[in-house]
Amino acid sequence: MKNATTNPDILVSGGGIAGPALAYWLRRAGFRPVVVERAPAPRPGGQTVDLRGAGRAVIARMGLLDRARELAVDQRGIALVDRRGRHTARLPTELFGGEGIVSDLEILRGDLADLLYEAVADDVEYLFDDTVTALHEDPDGVHVTFENAPPRRFDLVVGADGLHSVTRRLAFGPESEHFVPLGGYTAWFTTRIDLDLDGWFLMYNAPGGLVAMARPGRLPGETKAGLSFRSAPLALDRRDRAAQQRLLTEKFTGAGWETDRLLAAMADSDDFFLEHLGQVRLAHYTRGRTALVGDAACCPTPLTGLGTSLALVGAYLLAGELATARGDFTTAYPAYQHHLRPYAAQAQQLPPGGMRGYAPTTAPMIALRAASMRWMTRWPLRHLMEAQAAKAGDIELPDYTHSFA
Repeated sequence: MKNATTNPDILVSGGGIAGPALAYWLRRAGFRPVVVERAPAPRPGGQTVDLRGAGRAVIARMGLLDRARELAVDQRGIALVDRRGRHTARLPTELFGGEGIVSDLEILRGDLADLLYEAVADDVEYLFDDTVTALHEDPDGVHVTFENAPPRRFDLVVGADGLHSVTRRLAFGPESEHFVPLGGYTAWFTTRIDLDLDGWFLMYNAPGGLVAMARPGRLPGETKAGLSFRSAPLALDRRDRAAQQRLLTEKFTGAGWETDRLLAAMADSDDFFLEHLGQVRLAHYTRGRTALVGDAACCPTPLTGLGTSLALVGAYLLAGELATARGDFTTAYPAYQHHLRPYAAQAQQLPPGGMRGYAPTTAPMIALRAASMRWMTRWPLRHLMEAQAAKAGDIELPDYTHSFA
């Protein structure tokens, strides 16, 4: 393990995907990362995330790809359904080289987080059930105040704490300055209701910009459900689960297909969350001694399927550049920005139609969406889909072998 010459103590805020991936590579380079995570333990369950393109390459370089394949969810592909549950269009996973809307390697977010946590748990300090409350930078480091733990000094701070990053707010300013809403919300939760999925990720569109989804989980009888709707920004309390579920019930009751059963099951779910669909846009991913990775830096929204790839690639690049610069962040941070920026810009380009294509508002537009999906395997739509799929791997990952050795 290489010894970092400067700035060895690095606080990583966030223990989801980007955080432990970054901690893994930092330890390989001889740094001393400390991970602070709001949850009391690694978050279990969650929805499926894609391991595709360069993100899959990073997992392979970590030696975790075989285990990730063992934990992968078995899915046949994505299918649109009508209100009676009849398939109106299908895209199997093997299309587009396994890099289509549903990739050929999808894993529950909680399983991937556990896999990454296990890779660092023995030699990385974790502060669970805690969060950063203040950052005070001076020429020699950053004085960090926590909600529960005593204050500590670190040489560098990295925010890997997601879309609503506390680190970004403290170091870069209010969320409103960096969050770009896309005109909708989505909720995810786990259920055990008996739906005839037959291995497919089923998606149902209803007039009014409503989307209901159900896909297989990894465990027998487990269904991962989703409800999305078009909307201007709402004054919702992110902690008021009851109010959020009331809103969804008002919007989806009687909408058709299995929406009423999904609403009934939603109340009993222990992993329900509702999220504003939007992107994080920053001119720079670093400021002073603080850097951002993953959704905190450049959230692309779930519509692109590239959030996990951005998190893994960003963590690899940031750690690699710090290792190459032997801890000199004034050199490493600009190099990180240089490598990640073009990849993130492409990843943030929405699929054709954007929110309008994902959640059409009228019956004719819903029918057109199904027709366009049926044509995605043919010219000229096939060309567009191939270009969308290629974004996941459209970066030449530097080889940091000597820096990490």
